Amino acid sequence: MSVPVLETRGLSIGYSRHKHSVHVVGNNIDVCLFPGQFVCLLGPNGAGKSTLIRTLSGIQAPLAGAILFGGKSIRELSARSIARHISLVLTQRVAVGMMSVASFVALGRHPYTNWTGTLCREDKKAVTRAIADAGIETLAYRSISELSDGERQKVKIARALAQEPQIMILDEATAFLDLPRRVELMNLLKRLAHESNRAVLLSTHDLDLALRSADRLWLFPSGGPLQEGSPEDLVLGDAFSTTFDSGEITFNKKSGSFTIAGEKRGSVALHGDGVAGMWTHRALERAGYCVLPGGSTGICVHVQEGKERPSWHISGKEESFCESIEGLLSVLDERFYEKGSG
Repeated sequence: MSVPVLETRGLSIGYSRHKHSVHVVGNNIDVCLFPGQFVCLLGPNGAGKSTLIRTLSGIQAPLAGAILFGGKSIRELSARSIARHISLVLTQRVAVGMMSVASFVALGRHPYTNWTGTLCREDKKAVTRAIADAGIETLAYRSISELSDGERQKVKIARALAQEPQIMILDEATAFLDLPRRVELMNLLKRLAHESNRAVLLSTHDLDLALRSADRLWLFPSGGPLQEGSPEDLVLGDAFSTTFDSGEITFNKKSGSFTIAGEKRGSVALHGDGVAGMWTHRALERAGYCVLPGGSTGICVHVQEGKERPSWHISGKEESFCESIEGLLSVLDERFYEKGSG
């Protein structure tokens, strides 16, 4: 395995609440970031994800322990040196007025320019390259004020790329974006990590996308400890359940998704594979039924694939045929209502 570009040893993070009071949100954090890896940091609100992001990027001092960059303590590096190696993308909107995209991306060269901010030939090449890598060439001469939220996030990533960092750290970069834009941004970050051999760390609440996209996950439950590993290993080891399960939701290892707690109406045996079978299973769980795949007792639902669309056969004491999942749920509700009231 390659040498980590960033490493923490016995890291303790937190912040001051009052004059003589320190609130610790994480202890004994030992993690590594490797070149070419896309890592997602996940955890419930208030667990300390943003505090960890600020600490790793040098904005906030650790309470204890060490952060090593290339084997050297980050405390030994100047702010300019840190900015040449680590770029940070935050969620907050930046007030830039009528500034063009190209001018904004050029601000990423601040660790390399003099006090006047004049760009040399190499700086201009870096800006052009960053715009291309972020896939925003068509936006280069537009005003940032005209852009959508998804386009703004790509512009902020381009500015971070202009710093030519070895590590990119992003805090909630997918927040406020619709699903297609979130998927697009995740794919962009993964590509940037793999193709440029950078370490990319993203703090996010998009659990499903993180499971599908990240090379590694950092799970930060409230009260710790932070766990890291491949998405699949963390799921199989019940780390997701430990971190996110509550009275309202539970993580289903078989489906890789969360189940919302609700009224339990009874058990239904489901026979059916493929896309229709999967969506039938989800609909039954959503409606509060316990689904027994392949069962043969009680009420059974058979998914029947048709030439144009599927249909559903319900067997039991009575037989029914439905042409939609909505109709299926309606029939089941009537049967379980009669059973409960009888």
